Formats: sequence, structure tokens, C-alpha cells
Amino acid sequence: MRPLTFKILRELSDAHFTSGAMLATKLGLSRSAVSDALMEASENGVDIFKLTRRGYRLAAPLDFLDLALIRKYLAHNAGRVDIDIVDTVESTNTELSRRVSAANLPRGTCIATELQTAGRGRRGRHWQSGLTTSLTFSLLWRFEKGAAQLGGLSLVVGLAIVKALQTSGITGAQVKWPNDILIEQKKLGGILIETQGDMLGPTTAVIGIGININLPDAMKQLIDQPVTDFAAHAAVAISRNQLLAALLSELMPALGKFNTLGFDGFRDEWLTYHVYQNCTVHIVQNAAESFNAVVTGVAADGSLRVKKMTTSGLSTDEIALSSAEISVRPADVKPTRHNHSVDTKVM
Repeated sequence: MRPLTFKILRELSDAHFTSGAMLATKLGLSRSAVSDALMEASENGVDIFKLTRRGYRLAAPLDFLDLALIRKYLAHNAGRVDIDIVDTVESTNTELSRRVSAANLPRGTCIATELQTAGRGRRGRHWQSGLTTSLTFSLLWRFEKGAAQLGGLSLVVGLAIVKALQTSGITGAQVKWPNDILIEQKKLGGILIETQGDMLGPTTAVIGIGININLPDAMKQLIDQPVTDFAAHAAVAISRNQLLAALLSELMPALGKFNTLGFDGFRDEWLTYHVYQNCTVHIVQNAAESFNAVVTGVAADGSLRVKKMTTSGLSTDEIALSSAEISVRPADVKPTRHNHSVDTKVM
């Protein structure tokens, strides 16, 4: 949508009507320009009531991001975060990567958007989002280590998200290896990390995060997997500003700790939130190869450790799986949880 459309939407309320004439006068526009902009908003999924001689009213409030409020809610130990809020962007990861290539941005640089039009997920999937229906942002972090030593980074980010959700009134959120956040087996959010640099270091990581906030039913039907949103599970209503501040407040210290300790410093805690820990799952490695296995843990490099299910029973040998082009799914509607003891310290 055009910047003008966002400007007009910020003048509207869900509590009362605002006349087109008042909008035109306040913003120095013609009545037709106001009408055209609000038609564009409607075409992009924003529900707007229009009544003759009364004007326009939002069907539901739009929870726009506000930099001053985000900074107000940030924890004191979050450290320096440089936040830029943009109205619309194809992908926050793409935009932040472009800016990194053009300038020496400091770690902690964050881009958040009201509307992402071409968001990207893992394995080339499209991330569905509408205006203020999701919270989508990307965070820059710099590591002295090479990319080969950043195994488990997405798992640490996932753990930080779950803990931020807990402080925001969401219980029952879990991590799904390697980069999803689930509630009741439904996807609440996802992570996409893209790195630049040498294998031996230093490395720049662009960490993209998307959280479903309040998805319309029509949008849920476009998604090829079970999904849920924040509004369906929150004990109390909080704004996207509060949630973004909570996420950054968890992410910044966690990334600093990861820079020192790696994933091994988080592994035991991460396993307590893993939705498939000790469960039977279906592993799809490629179009021609798939198998059932029991998840036994994760290694220090973030790889998933499993034991294959064979015709004669459960294999005694563990194998390690990396995240590249691997899909982990429940083996049945409700994953079977095994009670055998598992050594979570495997390497």
C-alpha cells in the first residue's frame, strides 16, 4: 500500500466515524484521494465501514507499531537496539540484508514492518501476513565465529521467543526443531536466519521472526498447515508494541550468551520445550527418502538426534540430522511419547 494510505488509516478509529471532508482538510488532500486510498486499504484486507454523510470507521482497531512505546516497554538489560519501523516491505530479512550490504550497521539493528508483502519462510515457503495481523521483524547480530560454528542459533532464538511469550501471557508455547513455534501442534510463529561472512568468521546473521497475532479466517485458509495466533491464547490483550519489546528483551541477552557459550549453554532448557522430544515422528529428507524415528535429543551443534524405527523395532544407533531440506512431522495425529530415558548430553 502507498504511504498515503497508511497515513489516512492512522487517522481512523473503530469507535467513531470520521468524515471524508475532515480527513481531506486535515491532510491537505482531495476527497477523491481519500476515497481512493481507503479503497486500496479495503483491497488489502482492511475492513472499513462507510456511511453516507457520516464518513468512515474501522471495523476493528489497527494495532500500529509505535517506536516510543516499544522503547518504553524494553527491558533495561536489552542493551542497545536500533529500531526502524516501516509501513510496508516485501521482506524484512531482504531489506535488512540490503542495508547491511550498503552500510556497516551495528548489531542490534532491527527492522519491523506493519505489512510484509513477500515474506519468506524455510524451504522457500511464503509467509502469509496482513496489515497488523502479524508481528514481523528482522534483527541483525554480528558474531566473531564463522557460520560453521553457529549451529543451534535458530534453536536459541526459538527458546527466547517462547520465554518472551510466557512473560506476555501465553502458556503452552513449544519449539519445533529447527525453527517453528507451536501451540497445541499449530504453528504460531517461525524463524528464518540468513548469514553472510566467511566460514571461519566473522559472520553477520539476519534473524527474521514472524508471529501470528490475529489472523483472519480467510488468511488461515491460505496456509498449508494448521496455524494459530496470539489472540487465541493470550490471557490478557497486549499490543504488538509490548510483544516486540518482550521479544527483543529476551533475544538480545540470549544472543550475547550464545556468542560466548554456543547452543550447549541452552540445550537442556531447550529440550524441555521441544514438542517432539521422545516422540515418534516422520522424517522427510527428500522426495525419495522418508522414515519414522524417535527423537532422542539435539547435539551441541543443533543437529537433531533420532533413532530409526525399523521393522524389527527401535534402532539402538542414533543418527544426527541437519536442518537443510529436512521436514519433521508427527507420525500420527497425536505423537507417541516414549518413556525410555534419554541422555540429553549426546554430542
